[in-house]
Amino acid sequence: MRTRTRKTSLIAAGVIAATLFGTAAAVAVPVLQGDWPYAGQSHGEDAKTYTLAAVGDIACEPDDDDNAATPAALKCGSPSLGGYDAEFATAKQTDAMKPDAVALLGDEQYEVGKLSDFEGSFEQAWGGLKFLERPAPGNHEYYAYTKKGDNEAGQNGDGYFAYFNGHDQSGTPNTAGQAGDDSSTNQGWYSYDLGNWHIVSLNVECNSPAFGNDCSTTDGGLLAQETRWLADDLAHNQKQCTIAYWHQPTISATTASTPTVPASAPGAGGQEGQVADAWWKLLYANHATLILNGHEHAYARFQPLNPAGQVDTKHGIPEFIVGTGGEALDTLAKNLDGSFANPNVVTGYDQGYGTIKLTLGQHGYSFSYAPALQGAGLPASALDYSDSGSGSCNR
Repeated sequence: MRTRTRKTSLIAAGVIAATLFGTAAAVAVPVLQGDWPYAGQSHGEDAKTYTLAAVGDIACEPDDDDNAATPAALKCGSPSLGGYDAEFATAKQTDAMKPDAVALLGDEQYEVGKLSDFEGSFEQAWGGLKFLERPAPGNHEYYAYTKKGDNEAGQNGDGYFAYFNGHDQSGTPNTAGQAGDDSSTNQGWYSYDLGNWHIVSLNVECNSPAFGNDCSTTDGGLLAQETRWLADDLAHNQKQCTIAYWHQPTISATTASTPTVPASAPGAGGQEGQVADAWWKLLYANHATLILNGHEHAYARFQPLNPAGQVDTKHGIPEFIVGTGGEALDTLAKNLDGSFANPNVVTGYDQGYGTIKLTLGQHGYSFSYAPALQGAGLPASALDYSDSGSGSCNR
């Protein structure tokens, strides 16, 4: 396990909404003396920029007694996975960014996100950044995993909330904390502020018992309540710039084109991405700046899009997929001529692992992405990729 020394002293756990993260939904984080948490950075109301790191799909399943029945190919140490090397590499890369916050884009822990798995894998690499982490859950934190010879029951968010929010002696998660509420009326959606930026973390894992296996955004179910909460949160937002993130992307980069479902179609990547089309419509109507997703184990940057997946250079929202946290790699969907199957993908990378750095200014942002480790069996030249740029807030 990593250890490090920082020139800060922890006084007590508390709510930092009035200091670093503005006055949004309460998120339990430590109150620190001195700089937060790195020397030489200004974080008062007059701060001009903030650094937000973002990545998902991170930690391999530990090879321990709790996972004795899991096939070796699915656990840390498998040659087909990024494994510990990859998750430590992305954690080190993220730490070097000196972020003010880290947006985790779901599937933090494979295969089903048990608390013991979080403690045995994710914590080993990413634990040093824990109190900067602003997570969203993924399907591997909620759903059962019954593929590739494995048969593990879904955790319904229990391990996820127990790790990020804390738990009692029996392992029962606290009902509120860093990952938002864990209750029958709120499954971990929340918002926070960084300077002039309003940032929203959402939970799209609706096909789970916690959501009543109900993926409607318009009935009386939990996902519909979350959607109404999002509408209200955006309506009351006073910040010029807005980021929203959740796990499964609405617009896909790895789903190959078919005659009936092209990769550029909203929801091409699955049920959760399809239902989140309602969130795209809300975010578009409220002039959101960026949408971040994971789930697809690659990096992809899209053109500014409207909710129909069409290029809209005036009011559209760029989507970033950053599913390169360490667990495994997918293949970007391409046509026979090598072009992206989704023509709205500006650039993409599926040869290694890395975290995106977003620098959030008063009225705009810049971004940079570079891999921290190449994929298994790939040459060092796989690290030559990089992507960077900037944009303005839509309000």
